[in-house]
Amino acid sequence: MIQQFITSDMIMKCVAYKKGVNVGDVTIEAISEVLKQEDTFVWLGLLEPDSELLSKIQDEFGLHELAVEDARSAHQRPKIEEYGDSLFLVLHTAILGVTPIDFGETHIFLGARFLVTVRHGSTMRLNKVRKRCESMPKQLAKGPSFALYAIMDFIVDNYLPVLEGLQERFDSLEQAIFQQRPGRQTLEGLYDLKRELLQLHAAITPLIDICSELMRFHDKLINKDVRVYFRDIADHIKRIDQAIDATREMLIAAMQVHLTFETVRQNEVVKRLAGWGAILAVPTMVCSWYGMNFHHMPELDWEYSYPIALGGMLLTCTLLFWRLKRTGWL
Repeated sequence: MIQQFITSDMIMKCVAYKKGVNVGDVTIEAISEVLKQEDTFVWLGLLEPDSELLSKIQDEFGLHELAVEDARSAHQRPKIEEYGDSLFLVLHTAILGVTPIDFGETHIFLGARFLVTVRHGSTMRLNKVRKRCESMPKQLAKGPSFALYAIMDFIVDNYLPVLEGLQERFDSLEQAIFQQRPGRQTLEGLYDLKRELLQLHAAITPLIDICSELMRFHDKLINKDVRVYFRDIADHIKRIDQAIDATREMLIAAMQVHLTFETVRQNEVVKRLAGWGAILAVPTMVCSWYGMNFHHMPELDWEYSYPIALGGMLLTCTLLFWRLKRTGWL
């Protein structure tokens, strides 16, 4: 008889399914006995478990020590590895926060009669996935491989709103570039957005190879009727990846436009400075001429020398200002 387990912060849910139907919760100590039953598999969900709990899980499910060691901590790359009669998968999850994206990891152990999920740093709960699977007992009867598909599909579907949020941020930054004078904050926003797109791309791209391997290999673990579902996930990933590439190209173009606008603005400043420099050069030249300490200068004895020199400087400066203003330098 299946016993109820004591609720723990690290154990989200541990349930046995017989022919796709939930037959009750299972304690950690009873897992190995439940796995001996025909047409039954166990689905266990963990949240940042400690070493002691992972050791118990390793003993109950017969997991490989290298896979368990990887599951002890986060910072693993997305991958799929085969250890004897089980698979170990690492998937990156993404949730759109204010900024930046909240990334997490979901580690999955898949066997012929069990599915174990270990979540690290992710607020993405899998309760909806479990309820969805339980509402389809005919599909869930295909075994833990269908539950694996449901988890992967849920994670991939959540990439789309994240990408849409990044695209909305890009639209705002793009408007700031063209509708107002962009500043350093705009450029920093573009750079942060580019970094997040690269992180999202790094999380998504390996899933294509993972789905391809699940479709082609591991006949003992992946039900043949479930393989087509992984092809559907791969199609979704490719579409999202193409959208990421398109957004990155637009982002790079926006950064180039931003830098071009900055160059044009600097050129305008240089032109204005050069224009005023040309205007000030006239009185500087005249004043420096009269500043020479020579006693015998013809203009010194003329009564109208000072007003004519002053008027000539003013007239020349006015003509230069008008000319430079007309050509757009001032």
